[in-house]
Amino acid sequence: MSDIEMEKPGNLTSTTIGYYDDHALDFWDGTRTHNVTQNYDALLGAIDAKPPFTLLDLGCGPGRDLAYFESLGHMAIGLDGSNQFAEMARRNSDAEVWVQNFIDLNLPAAYFDGVFANASLFHVPKNCILASLGAILTTLRNGGVLFSSNPRGNDEEDFSGGRFGVFYSDQTWMALVIKAGFEPVRQYYRPPNAPPPEQRWFATVWRKPMKPSD
Repeated sequence: MSDIEMEKPGNLTSTTIGYYDDHALDFWDGTRTHNVTQNYDALLGAIDAKPPFTLLDLGCGPGRDLAYFESLGHMAIGLDGSNQFAEMARRNSDAEVWVQNFIDLNLPAAYFDGVFANASLFHVPKNCILASLGAILTTLRNGGVLFSSNPRGNDEEDFSGGRFGVFYSDQTWMALVIKAGFEPVRQYYRPPNAPPPEQRWFATVWRKPMKPSD
């Protein structure tokens, strides 16, 4: 068993949250102009409910995506483990922002039409991911949509630039989310139009199954 596998999950996530607290302004400067329209469209286009939607930005960071969802008239709530990010997100948007650790989510049941987890769930340790996915499934309304984008790898857990992450293979990630109870909708690689070896992100769209009576 590796040193990473022996480490307590809370220590791994706390280290990552601490990194983001310490580098919040640098992260904002480095990501504020990133074009993730493809990911926005993947989430919003899969939601069958009548707009405006109620959305959770899971790992909202400094609030770039919250502000975008609000600009379209949706009701967006942010969630992040970093207090610094939460404060920035509140300033950069009009949204409510919750401070929670991804391995200890406390979310309202059947509340959201969609959850946007852009470059966030890979920070959850392997032995906690099914519980985190289960909390997301519960907070979605029947037929609600989860969008997730993760860096690609071969199922290794490691630190990169001071942040813990799990670098899933495509097959492992698909199997985990299906095991958590979601139905796959679509998948694609990013960045768009890049050669395959340079498409280092795996984006997936999922639906919470409708109950038979719905």
